[in-house]
Amino acid sequence: MRIDTNLLGAVEMLDAGIDGPPATQRRCGRADVAAAYEDFVALAEAGDRLGYDTMWWTEHHFQHEGYEVVGNQILLGLWCAARTQRMNYGQMFNIVPQWNPLRLAEDFATADLLTGGRMRFGVGRGTVPREMETLGASIESNDNGMDTGAEQRNREVFAEAMEVIRTAWANDRFAYSGKHFTLPPAGIPDRGGVVTDLTLVPNVLRPVEVYQACTSPATVRYVAEHGHTGVYAWQSPDTMARRWAEHAAHAEAAGRTLAPGEERMLVLHVCIGRTREEAMAAARPNHEEVVKLLAPYGRYNSYDLPEGWTSKPHDFAPTLEESVRQRIWAVGTADDVAEVIDEYRTKLGMTTISVAVDGPGTTRESIEEQLTWMAEDVAPRLGVTMTGPS
Repeated sequence: MRIDTNLLGAVEMLDAGIDGPPATQRRCGRADVAAAYEDFVALAEAGDRLGYDTMWWTEHHFQHEGYEVVGNQILLGLWCAARTQRMNYGQMFNIVPQWNPLRLAEDFATADLLTGGRMRFGVGRGTVPREMETLGASIESNDNGMDTGAEQRNREVFAEAMEVIRTAWANDRFAYSGKHFTLPPAGIPDRGGVVTDLTLVPNVLRPVEVYQACTSPATVRYVAEHGHTGVYAWQSPDTMARRWAEHAAHAEAAGRTLAPGEERMLVLHVCIGRTREEAMAAARPNHEEVVKLLAPYGRYNSYDLPEGWTSKPHDFAPTLEESVRQRIWAVGTADDVAEVIDEYRTKLGMTTISVAVDGPGTTRESIEEQLTWMAEDVAPRLGVTMTGPS
């Protein structure tokens, strides 16, 4: 089983938790962000030393709260690769509708060349109107009244942009014409003629595996049909098993039979302690602060109904106890965490997992401690030796 880690990319918040300031009242300073970037590089060095396969980041913009402050995962991954020896660096996720697709393809190709193929390409459609609309994209959100027109435009732009990226990587000369992109635009003059095709420079030297967030039935179908690796999170083991089976069925309908766990990846929040009580106390501020951030966007709709509930609101905000009960957060001793991971592995045939151990309520020291416990105490209980990328 391959073990990765993914980092939300937050500034240090010593007042994180339910009793801290409301999310809308938080403001971080430039020095806070600069300190966080020093932490990110140090954690990359730790992950490399401990034998993780890949460290994944998260793309967000304009987050003055300090929750997610990595605007360019490719650039950060390139620098971290220069500071480390083996570990790969991935984007969880490049928000494709916010990019010019050719600039995204070109930036990734540049980093992949310079790192000798140590970049992993992850894509998503986005969640936050503040950044999406500022950068020329759209998304359905609670903040804009669940605008279905914005959702449709987002899906169309995403699908076309991905066609552009795949076309640019696969061909030495290419052109593309769709509803949202015409590349090159018609009639560009060029030394006595007009431009009729383009060449991506630089370009990749290898087939690029695409990782994509799977958060809706429509996206699961798209990911399976296009042979991307679906990235799944925030579902109980039984619910996750059904989603993975649906993914496999869509791939089969598209003409590809998947082995157990193939083209699917799990993201799991983990917090390890010497006792369960210690782990719960350590996880609570982080969990509560992340819920403050994400619940208004409907990010917890993938949870099963809590016991005794008949429905849940769009902005459902789970307690830490509910997340642990549903085994969406693995919190406890090394034995406890290994047991949860093994349940997913057994029910899913899982071969790739990314453990999330950071967040607004964590420090560099605590994250490095979690990475160490995962590599040295939990992985051996799962029969995994952490040796880095093969």
